[in-house]
Amino acid sequence: MTLISLLLMSVGLAADATAVSAARGLAVPRVPAGSALRMALVFGVFHVGMPLLGWCVGAQVGRRIQAYDHWVAFLILGCLGGKMIHEAVTYHLEQEVEAAPADPFRLSLVLPLAVGISLDAFAIGFTLPLLGASLVPALLSMGLVTVLMSWVGVYAGQRFGAALGKRVDVMGGLILIGLGTKILFEHLRDGI
Repeated sequence: MTLISLLLMSVGLAADATAVSAARGLAVPRVPAGSALRMALVFGVFHVGMPLLGWCVGAQVGRRIQAYDHWVAFLILGCLGGKMIHEAVTYHLEQEVEAAPADPFRLSLVLPLAVGISLDAFAIGFTLPLLGASLVPALLSMGLVTVLMSWVGVYAGQRFGAALGKRVDVMGGLILIGLGTKILFEHLRDGI
């Protein structure tokens, strides 16, 4: 897996965290810098831990499904991308903002969000050994990109409003679908 592909996968994966961060930023009149950074770091930690768990499972299963691993990667990335696009089109970010508590950056609220948005990261982690990606660079990329995009997302949400979240999720979904398609075509081309 090339560095560009890894960074694009990290951006696509971080789109959910960015959209949630934008909603948190939209929910308050002033964003405390420490709160935004803490939330971004929590999201980043979960976007390292969950792919690591997925990697462990994928490394064990990968040997057994090596003949069709490109199809597995294509299906996982395509389904995750499609899910992100579907949720962006059907979900109304304004509903989350209306229901937002007085302090949307409280750790007791951020932790469940981090778990929810990092479940996709587990599936991505599963595909990494199938794609021959190096573990440490992959985890560093996913974690750092998630922290940066989440932190920026808080302030972008406050500044630009709810429309940002949908656009970020659609972009992330398209990136994941594109990467899955690229992986499939490369394996099919090399097999011919």
